Parts: sequence; C-alpha cells; structure tokens
Amino acid sequence: MDPVSFRVWPGRPGPLGATWDGSGTNFALFTAHANRVELCLFDDEGTREIDRVVLPEYTHEIWHAYLPDVRPGQLYGYRVHGPYAPEEGHRFNHHKLLLDPYAKALAGTLRWDDALFGYRVGDAALDLSFDDRDSAPFMPKCRVVDPAYTWGRRPEPRRANEAIVYEAHVRGFTMRHPQVPQAARGTFGGLAAAPVVEYLRELGINTIELLPIHAFTHDRVLVDRGLRNYWGYNSILFFAPHPEYLGKGGLGDFKAFVQQMHDAGIDVILDVVYNHTAEGNQLGPTLSFRGIDNKSYYYLETGQERYYHDFTGTGNALELRHRHVLRMVTDSLRYWVEEMGVDGFRFDLATTLARVEGRFDENASFLDAVAQDPVLSTVRLIAEPWDTGVGGYQVGAFPPGWAEWNDQYRDTVRRFWRGDEGQLATFASRFSGSADIYDRRGRRSWASVNFVTAHDGFTLRDLVSYERKRNWANAEDNRDGSDHDHSWNCGVEGPTDDPDIVRLRNRQMRNYLATLLISQGTPMLLAGDEFGRTQDGNNNAYCQDNELNWIDWEGIDEEGEALLAFTRKLIALRRDHIVFHRSRFFQGRKIPGTDVKDVVWLRPDGQEMARGDWANAHANVIGIRLSGEAGLLHLTEVGEQEPDATFLILLNASHEGVTFRLPEDPVATRWVVLVDTAVEPGVAPVVEPGVDGDAEAPAMVAGGERSTLEAHSLRILMLHVEPRA
Repeated sequence: MDPVSFRVWPGRPGPLGATWDGSGTNFALFTAHANRVELCLFDDEGTREIDRVVLPEYTHEIWHAYLPDVRPGQLYGYRVHGPYAPEEGHRFNHHKLLLDPYAKALAGTLRWDDALFGYRVGDAALDLSFDDRDSAPFMPKCRVVDPAYTWGRRPEPRRANEAIVYEAHVRGFTMRHPQVPQAARGTFGGLAAAPVVEYLRELGINTIELLPIHAFTHDRVLVDRGLRNYWGYNSILFFAPHPEYLGKGGLGDFKAFVQQMHDAGIDVILDVVYNHTAEGNQLGPTLSFRGIDNKSYYYLETGQERYYHDFTGTGNALELRHRHVLRMVTDSLRYWVEEMGVDGFRFDLATTLARVEGRFDENASFLDAVAQDPVLSTVRLIAEPWDTGVGGYQVGAFPPGWAEWNDQYRDTVRRFWRGDEGQLATFASRFSGSADIYDRRGRRSWASVNFVTAHDGFTLRDLVSYERKRNWANAEDNRDGSDHDHSWNCGVEGPTDDPDIVRLRNRQMRNYLATLLISQGTPMLLAGDEFGRTQDGNNNAYCQDNELNWIDWEGIDEEGEALLAFTRKLIALRRDHIVFHRSRFFQGRKIPGTDVKDVVWLRPDGQEMARGDWANAHANVIGIRLSGEAGLLHLTEVGEQEPDATFLILLNASHEGVTFRLPEDPVATRWVVLVDTAVEPGVAPVVEPGVDGDAEAPAMVAGGERSTLEAHSLRILMLHVEPRA
C-alpha cells in the first residue's frame, strides 16, 4: 500500500485530543517544553505508519492541526521532540510513539520490549542514556471516535443517604456466568446482559462501583511471571475505557451498560486512579506523559528532577498543581459524567491528589476545582483517604461534599465480632455513623463509606476461614498483602467439614452482613460476599486474572443460596426503613418534639449504658434502640416528617449465650423478631410464637421479658404497635 498524504490545516488549540466534527478531525496536544510535535497516522491494523504530519501551530502551549481527511476509526499516536535531559526533568525521545492523553479509545495491546523505554535498558548509565529504537511496533494506537450516542432518560439524582454500594469487577463478574453469551463475558456487554441486570435488581443494591476501567497496562514484571494486572490500578489513559472490556460495539457497549443500570434503578460509580500512571519511576517506560512533557505532568523532586515523588508506592505521582494536568483530570471526570453517563467516582489514594508541597491540604487545587465545578460538584465523590507517603492517612479530613472509605469501620467491626476486648465504645461510634470522625462542617453520616471487605483483602468467607494469608500464587513468596486482617478462622484454618465450625462461620458471615446493612453511613458490599465467595485465602489477588477471582456462578451451593436470600432480606430492610439510613447523626438525645432519644444503648439487663459501662474492656454485648420518631428533626426537603418504626438490635460477640431483658415501651408491649443470625436458614427462631399462636405470623417477644441471645449472634426486632380500632 502506498503512503497516504493527508491535507493539514492550522486547526484550533481546543478542545484537546482528537475531535471529529462531522467534516474532519482537529488534533490538539499540550506540551510546554517540546520544540516539535509529529502526528503519526496508521493503517487499520495499526501495524504500519501511513503518514507523519508535523503539527503546524503552537498556541498557549498547545500544538494543533486540523486534518479534513481524517475520519472516525483512524489510528494515531504522537512523536514529541525536545531535550533529553533527565537531570533537568526532561525525557523527550521522538523515537518513542506516544499515546494521546485525551484519546477516547485504544486499539491493540502493549507488547513489552526494551524499545518501549527512553533509555538503553541494561546500560550502566541507566536512565541517563538514550535509546533510538522505534517503539511503535509494540505500542497500542489511539483511535479517533465519533461520540454520537442517543441517551434514554437520565435518572434523577439519588439522595446520598440512600446509596447501597456494590463493588464489582467488569471481567470477573461475568467470565463464568452461564447465562451470558460467551463473546460478551468479561465485558461491559456482559454486565448489561439481562440475567446480570436482573440479578442486581433482585439483590436490591442501587449503586454499582466498578474497579478501574480506564485503559491500563499489565506490568512487565507480572507478564514475565505469567500473571496480569487484574485489578487495573495502573492507568495509562484517563478518557479511554480498557480495550479488553469492550466488545464489537466499542464505546457504545459502555454507554449501553450505563443505560441498562439506570433503567434498573442502579447508579454507576467508577473507581478512578488519577494519583499516578503506568509509566512508573525514572526506570519506567515512555508511553505517553513522560515523553510528551515529563516536567509538567509529574511531581518531580525539587533540585533532583531526575527523580519522582512517590506517594503511592508505584513510582510516580501526577502533578495536579500544574494547571494543564489539573485541567486534564477535571476534563476526564466531566467526560465520564456528561458523555458516558456515570454518576460518581471513587478516587484511589486520594490523599495524593490533594498534596501541596508534599503535604495534604484540604484547600488543594484539585479539591477546590471539583468543589466549584457545576458538573462535578453534583455527583457522588468518594475518597480513599490515604496514600503511602508521609502524613498520608487522612480519614475524616476531606472537605464537605466528599464521602470517604472508612477503614476504621472495617477494622472495628472485624475486631468486635472476633471477640477482641475493648471494642464496644468504638463499635458504637462506627455503627452509628462515625460522628467522631465526620460530624464537622455540616458533613452527614453518609460521608462514612462502611465496608467489612473490599477487593483489597479477604473476601467475607475467607475472613471467617483464615487467620493467615495464602498469597503463594502471586509469586512473591507470600510477602505481599496485609498481615493484619483481624480475621478469625472459627477454630480451623481453611476449609473444613466440621459441622459446628461450618455453622459458626455461616453465622459470623450473617453477623457481618447484618451489621453492615443496618449501620448508619453508606454500606459497600463486595461482589460475591452475598453468597460467600472464596479466594482460597488470597488477600491480595490483584494479579490473578483467572478462576480465583472470577465469580463461580454455577458453584453457588445450598449454603450460598441461603446467604444470598439473607442478604437480599437485609438490603430490603435497609431500603424500606429510613431509620437505618438517616442523614443526621444519632446523638443519644431526645428528638425535638418528642420525649424519646434517637438512640439508646442498653446493657443486657435492659438498662441504659452508663459511663462506666463503656470502660469495661470485657464488655462485648449490647442492645441498641433506634427510635423511628421523626419529631421536628427528621424532615424531608419540603418539611414533611419522615417517621419510621422503632427497632431494637441486640448484639452478642462473646463466646457464651447471654440473657437479655427487652426494654418496655410506652406505646407497645411486644417486639417482632425480624432477623436472628443464630437461626439456621429454614429453622424457626426459638422465641414466643406469633400473635394468637399463629405459627405463620412473625415471632414476638414481650417487652420486659428475658430472652437468650446466642453466642456470636445478632438479632433485629421491630416494635409491634397494635393498629387502632
């Protein structure tokens, strides 16, 4: 095939990226320190360069051109000329094909080769040397896209306190799903399949949070071990979806998935990684940002600009103090909201995004930019409020408008149900929304994203089955992953056929699920925990793109089905009763306009906890009375009261059964038993029968009566108010 010659016009400096306008395509690339930019155009397979165009214009640090002959589908990349002076922060190397930071789609995959590095790998001078091999044969190519898509009805914004989050992986969720067509498994099309959507709808969650879906690389060290970057926390582009997750429908597959979720009443949140890129430290490859303008895009060490600040443990950090880098991140976020239809974001290692002169600052440019943005300030914003740098732990420090992953909730709930001493007071705070952390500057209880498990760590079943990690498959000699999981194997390490231990493990899983779903705050459930999925004790399965991570839908046994039914029941209970997701913090005070407290903490004798009771390190039994009275406090936006039933939650984390005296109530005499985690599925609870002895009616316990709460169990009761005659 003969080379193709494309017409070149000056074009415009914006918008950045490759923009098809119906007649041609405008190309615009920011770089403050380059002295020449070449646009490389490739054939449909991306294997042969068919033309190379020098961008003719340079306006406000942006190189640009308009090519009237370029249509959607065209593959391209850049070569950027400038100084190669690592000690001054410059790493230009025009022999390396570079990805457009604003590319909306990728074609092909990265194939590791020494030619991908700007320096001569193995050279004694390390990154100070210069490599002149062409990297194009080993690079994926950017694709010009036509963004046209007809959206259906957009959902109304969900009240923040109503969210029930479900953390899932695009690939692992459907790779083994028997009702998803083989070609769609592991893709957005698979997630949009009718059986998957129906499963999520019946489960009852209303928000799905996807592990990273931005285009990412499979680290060379992993590929050399025969592994892959399964989780995807190694982004190389922030506008393009990961190619492996797209089917024949391209970007339309993602948009169709979002529409299917919205039609089912489910919001979509993306886990995004703007804190670093896949290019690593000074010894990493040159794939995009490093070769376009290393000194602008990365947070370099002052006075030693050959090196990168590393707050993330990945080798580099994006320089969000730079206006164009900040613009790229906020442009990316708006693109995913406005063009791709998502409802919010969870920001990985978010502390890094808010570092100024190396320190976390809640007035950092990124946080201020999001707060004033008319689009981004209205979507769900969730921070992972830590990184690996000095002063990186910032739980509770993010500004109003943000929710945060609350690892203190995770650790406390785990330790409480394990039976650790001295957890009761802290547990009470975590259960009631962590006001000690979040009740400032008008923040609400939903700011606490509560979780017991997440992608990083044990699954729920492994949490009750292992006390030591089993990460040998990661080929790191079991050194990776946390050694502090606060787990309890219930007496035997790993799988067992002992029926007593199996029953105890199932009970503990029900305890964790029930606690999570009735705590104040925003609950987050890890996909598969609802039926007890295992990773065989691997608590860091980031590189296992195989059946260890892929959900085994056909392997859900009778116990798993019972746990799934239990989870659905708990989700429905939370959804139907606002007392479990109030937007205001419980204070232990009388609700204005009533004579009852919003929450009362009870001892086993039925009396309210006194100051000294909280100091008892051995106490691990408690009752919690949640009042459903609205009074003058719990009102809708238009001033209407939002009353609910009154509930009693009894928790016994000890190894022995405890007799609990149920509180009496001035308006009712009996409590309906809704949930008892000590009861095996299909077995009636051992309490008083229903009204008038009706065996089919809910079991009840009279106020003032004593009732035995089994060891390691939780019971939820609702105050039964007789209907007026």
